[in-house]
Amino acid sequence: MDFDPRTDPLLFDDPDEGATAPSRDARALHLQRVPLFSGLNEDELGRVAELSRIAEVPAGTVVTQTGEPGDSFFIIIDGAVTVRTPVGADRQLQPGDFFGEMSLLDGEPRSATIVATTDLRLLIVDRSHFWRLLDEAPDLVRRILTILSHRVRRLEQTVQAILRGMNPS
Repeated sequence: MDFDPRTDPLLFDDPDEGATAPSRDARALHLQRVPLFSGLNEDELGRVAELSRIAEVPAGTVVTQTGEPGDSFFIIIDGAVTVRTPVGADRQLQPGDFFGEMSLLDGEPRSATIVATTDLRLLIVDRSHFWRLLDEAPDLVRRILTILSHRVRRLEQTVQAILRGMNPS
């Protein structure tokens, strides 16, 4: 089962749905638990909350697919996903982790397939709001860049390990 954050009926944070939609304050409470947003003040958290929505996704759902265009950034509120890349072993992401930022930053297709290993609750920021969010929260830019750097280094280590395995010295 594939998930389309733009059209998936499991999205429940539609402002037109009234009472069923989580409030900005409820989203801000979720954001406070995410390390990426630690250090943001109440106003900044509120702004992030305004630019985001929450979706529930069942276990087994493909959230992103390698090679597909990407126009959303995801933060795991509850649940876990498996990250599958063309190179390297599968990795797990847990609450507080995020994915999907690379396609938003560089406009390239998704570099990983993300599969829900449990039922998920995701905070989603779409491309149109992502850049505004980065403009309004410069500390967030630094945190995302640091995490991306760690991911690139981990990938480089994986590639080196694979190459050493192919050419033992």
